[in-house]
Amino acid sequence: MFEFESIGILHTCFKEKFGIPRQSGLVPHAPGILKLRNDPLFQHALREIENFSHLWLVFVFHQHNAKGWKPSIRPPRLGGARKVGVLASRSPHRPNPIGLSAVKLERVDLKARGGIEIHLSGVDCLDGTPVLDIKPYLAYADSIPHANSAWASAPIIRTPVSFSDRAKEMISRQDSTLYPNLTELIQELLELDPRPAFQQGRIPPSAAEAQGTIFGFNIFHFDIQWQILNSCFHVLDVIDVSSKDGIKK
Repeated sequence: MFEFESIGILHTCFKEKFGIPRQSGLVPHAPGILKLRNDPLFQHALREIENFSHLWLVFVFHQHNAKGWKPSIRPPRLGGARKVGVLASRSPHRPNPIGLSAVKLERVDLKARGGIEIHLSGVDCLDGTPVLDIKPYLAYADSIPHANSAWASAPIIRTPVSFSDRAKEMISRQDSTLYPNLTELIQELLELDPRPAFQQGRIPPSAAEAQGTIFGFNIFHFDIQWQILNSCFHVLDVIDVSSKDGIKK
């Protein structure tokens, strides 16, 4: 048995599991801030880390809510069509719910109030994720160009995304210092089709019965309303659910 204490908490734009990219780096504009414990030793532990472009995060799937674990799972990349061994996948429902993500290091704020903040992008974690460790990404050792990705080797399918005038207007009203790449973030998330795998297979964007179907997902405190239209994903509205009447004035 081993016991670990998290070194910090990762704060991200993903307030719910729906819509989170299934791998890091697929949504380059997905931001995250790793807030380290307020321990003076981290001032020394991070020396020269800002010289690396990317980091590995070792974290805990703290809300997978599984009772026990199963040896086989149905990966979303396979559309739920067949099972593979859980250890031959990146499912959060593992014997030990530990995750690993390669993310881009944007900057380090050593003087942040309450503890050091490490600003990241390309994250794929739920807000509030406990982080156990960080390690620098080493291209000469960690990049294996000719590696075989087995059942996950099929190319990533991206669906075209468009925005209504209403959605563009609502995005333009937001504080660009707080949400500097909101349009790009929404587009990158939708391109990957955030719907569950069974839904993607049952009603693909090209299906006649899918046209006009409306969906939604949350990032930050925004409710992103979108629909399938002409085999594309069309953003209808960006609603600020933190405001009293649901729409930011």
